[in-house]
Amino acid sequence: MTLTWEQVVIDCEDFAALGHWWADALSWEIIGEDDDDMEIRNPSGAGPTLLFLNVPEKKSMKNRLHLDFVPDDQNAEVERLLALGATRADVGQNDESWVVLADPEGNEFCILSAR
Repeated sequence: MTLTWEQVVIDCEDFAALGHWWADALSWEIIGEDDDDMEIRNPSGAGPTLLFLNVPEKKSMKNRLHLDFVPDDQNAEVERLLALGATRADVGQNDESWVVLADPEGNEFCILSAR
């Protein structure tokens, strides 16, 4: 038996707004959008897609699962994402080498240092 990782589903209040934000932030393409959801993917087709779905409840706690990204230049990438509407998030990380940000709906993600 084998499994293929297809997508990461992100619950949100406004799937279209958040899906477009992530598409812009990642320079990914929208591959599906209708009245209920939006799906984006890496233009290369590599890796899982992100699927955005509306849910009735608001986010209320720190994410149990989050995305990590490795940029060429951590400081430049953090500044670019902040300019797009991300905010800095404190999840108790203290003085670590990564930067925790949140998307416009408060979902945390990390910008790691360059490898």
